[in-house]
Amino acid sequence: MSFLELNRVGKRFGEHVAVEDMSLSVAKGEFISLLGPSGCGKTTTLQMIAGFMDPTAGSICLNGRDLTSVKPAKRGLGIVFQSYALFPHMTAAENIAFGLEMRGVPRAERDVRVREALAMVGLDGYADRYPRRMSGGQQQRVALARALVIKPDVLLLDEPLSNLDAKLREDMQIELRQIQRNIGTTTVLVTHDQTEAMALSDRIVVMSKGRIEQIGTPHETYERPASPFVSHFLGKTNEFQGEVIRRAGEALLVAGSCQWPAPVGPSGPVTITVRPEKVGFDSGSGNGVKARITNRIFQGNHWLFQCETECGPAIVVRQNTGEAQPAEGENVCLVWRAEDMGIRSVGGAS
Repeated sequence: MSFLELNRVGKRFGEHVAVEDMSLSVAKGEFISLLGPSGCGKTTTLQMIAGFMDPTAGSICLNGRDLTSVKPAKRGLGIVFQSYALFPHMTAAENIAFGLEMRGVPRAERDVRVREALAMVGLDGYADRYPRRMSGGQQQRVALARALVIKPDVLLLDEPLSNLDAKLREDMQIELRQIQRNIGTTTVLVTHDQTEAMALSDRIVVMSKGRIEQIGTPHETYERPASPFVSHFLGKTNEFQGEVIRRAGEALLVAGSCQWPAPVGPSGPVTITVRPEKVGFDSGSGNGVKARITNRIFQGNHWLFQCETECGPAIVVRQNTGEAQPAEGENVCLVWRAEDMGIRSVGGAS
């Protein structure tokens, strides 16, 4: 059952359309990510949910209540901003307690809830520390505790991890997901980081130019992208030019010297898409696309190969298993399973 619902929401700034005809249903306790490039409308959508912007069209409902005329402070939402927005003159405990104080929560109850919130984000012993004496990761946890201590109906996260270094960001993704699962708060995250969205979300809403391109689980959106935009935005994708032909009563998909049984559909030129990690090397003379390795890059847990093939350039990603890998300049065949490739007619959809 829908807990947070956006029904055909739109936002215009004069002639510019920031969000158009957006409909989304979020279940209670679900973690949703709004994912897309800068300017796609994801932050505008979050601000309309929060009440900082009014929709030009459509409605936003929370647990059956229309939020259109409800002020931001009365919506029962917790918000964590990219900048954390902590009060520098307040200690961690005072920052966390601020929202409770504004809601008239008695001092004794405030103290208990602040201690619980600090423990929840792993900051026991930091109650009297000021933001300037805390690391970026610690400040982020204080901001998260401040948002959660009021027990919000929905937690809104506006790229809260983007200011952290790569290792800390990865650690905080794990902690944030664990905290969200433990407390069960419905959460909407805005991010441009594909890895972050896939690591944290129950479902991802991929956006482009103010519209939804696809809604699905991380696995669905990655493995079965609904459009070329989603395919390219969620990770790397190889594109090979091929053709569906009919010969002696059977349909064949042909790419260079490689061929497979073709799926049902019209004959003609097609684009074949394959994720780099789904491609393997075959040095034999089997059914593979002929290629030459032009660049080999070691990236710790995996190798990245850039190749020139008979069907165009390609990237191959292979896990570092300790086995010998092909060298730069070596001729190879690229192989993959038929079920791992997407096929779309040239000029058509996936």
